[in-house]
Amino acid sequence: MFGFAAVALLVAGVLSYAASSHPDGLDATTQRGCTVVEVGGAEELRGECIARNARDHALAHSPLADYTVDGDDRLTGIAGVLGVAAAFAALFAVVRVIRAGNSRRATSISPGSSLPEPEST
Repeated sequence: MFGFAAVALLVAGVLSYAASSHPDGLDATTQRGCTVVEVGGAEELRGECIARNARDHALAHSPLADYTVDGDDRLTGIAGVLGVAAAFAALFAVVRVIRAGNSRRATSISPGSSLPEPEST
């Protein structure tokens, strides 16, 4: 498991710099029928497409939004490493809770006692 985590951190930290800045398949599909125009330093969609109805989510301006750290593209690798670390922290927390539940269930059965028989229908 630790080997997998090390590889994931390496990939996130190094290969994230090779990621494309062009829209992925979902973005490209939602932008069909529109053109991207720069207006006042910001991009605006013109035409008829699904993406014109899109709105920023609540965390759009958070420190790790858009796979960067505070909008600095030079820190993409660090954002990737932080994302992988957060995912593994969540994984370990879930596994720990599951193991704690299993161990409590196992200790509630006293040694020498048998498990209850399942009900037949």
